[in-house]
Amino acid sequence: MTLQERDKKHLWHPLKQHQTHPNSLGIVKAKGCILTDENGNEYIDAISSWYTCMFGHCNDFITTKVYKQMQTLDQIMFSDFTHEPAVKLSEELIKILPENQNRIFFNDNGSTAVEAGIKMALQYYFNKGEKRNTFVAFENGFHGDTFGAMSVSGLSVYNGPFEDFLMDIKRIPVPNGNNSQVILKQLQQIVSENSIAGFIYEPLIQGAAGMKIHNAEDLNPVLQFFKNHNILTIADEVMTGFGKTGNNFASDEITTKPDIICLSKALTAGLVPMAITSCTEDIYNEFLSNDIAKGFFHCHTYSANPIACSAALASIELLQSDEIQKNIQYISDSHKSFTNKIANHPKVTTTRSKGVILAIDLKTNAGRYGTLRDQLLKSFMGKGVFLRPLGNTIYIQPPYVITKQQLQKIYTTIEEVLDTF
Repeated sequence: MTLQERDKKHLWHPLKQHQTHPNSLGIVKAKGCILTDENGNEYIDAISSWYTCMFGHCNDFITTKVYKQMQTLDQIMFSDFTHEPAVKLSEELIKILPENQNRIFFNDNGSTAVEAGIKMALQYYFNKGEKRNTFVAFENGFHGDTFGAMSVSGLSVYNGPFEDFLMDIKRIPVPNGNNSQVILKQLQQIVSENSIAGFIYEPLIQGAAGMKIHNAEDLNPVLQFFKNHNILTIADEVMTGFGKTGNNFASDEITTKPDIICLSKALTAGLVPMAITSCTEDIYNEFLSNDIAKGFFHCHTYSANPIACSAALASIELLQSDEIQKNIQYISDSHKSFTNKIANHPKVTTTRSKGVILAIDLKTNAGRYGTLRDQLLKSFMGKGVFLRPLGNTIYIQPPYVITKQQLQKIYTTIEEVLDTF
């Protein structure tokens, strides 16, 4: 039996309606930017396997570092112990994170990084003797699938069955250059009528919403409003972090820095799961007390797993290399050229790019998981390129190690598919 046939007997895949989409492609190998299926067909991974494998699959530099770590320390509980990979990772992260960040808390994945950030904000005020129970978030944001993360997310396609069980969230529009005063006026009313614990946002790019981009200049007054009102800000950089927007972090471009930052995905270059919630020293200090109940009683079994930490250290080392920085700039420049070219296509409404992220909106009102999306996905795969459209939005987020020929094939494939659908 094939992998595809065996898969259908017991497995339940995420983000999938098995009644209408029963088959899952069997992948047997991944190297660099290439995925190979069980029939020997190859596909360029144009979205870095959900924005994780930014240095390519099975990167030799990273796997060598991880293999070495596996020989000495595999797993140790982090509540009572520490170890060199975790300590070293905290030191290296603080060097590249926005300057106000000083504490590192380990989690399992992007959703739990957000969950920890939400709990930090709530308990920060609780420990100060203030009861705050409401968050502010952008419309159409996405922050994960655990209950706190679902609460602050705004895409009902994912959260519909659970909306009656979620936290109280006040939503505001994403700043677009024309609505700043409207947003600030709305915030004045929200703050006057609610006990706000924090504002969570995807800085510069809303990923699941269709790679929607907003400007740092427009976002900064919103963040400054919260700073002025002593409300914590939480930057969800799970998708944007580690070079994807052109800087180490999207928050680097914004004058007003977040109090809390959520990280995952490219943190370990897609090799193993891990996430981090970083925060300021001021937040950390509010959890210090002779009262044990004021401690942060949030824990994951695999917190600071040494193997994951070693993967993250190797990833950060690569990110800061001249070669990767040049590649990021090349991809960014290439995206800009292609967006200018494809913008005139009769089936395209808008194009945009930021760093290694490129998005194209098509002239259709197709749903996120409608037939158009399925047709596009099938057509792209048939031409040897893995692109996973979000409704009528085609986006690219390739590994930093992609070759010029592979990147050009992605562009050419998009043009060919748009000419035929």
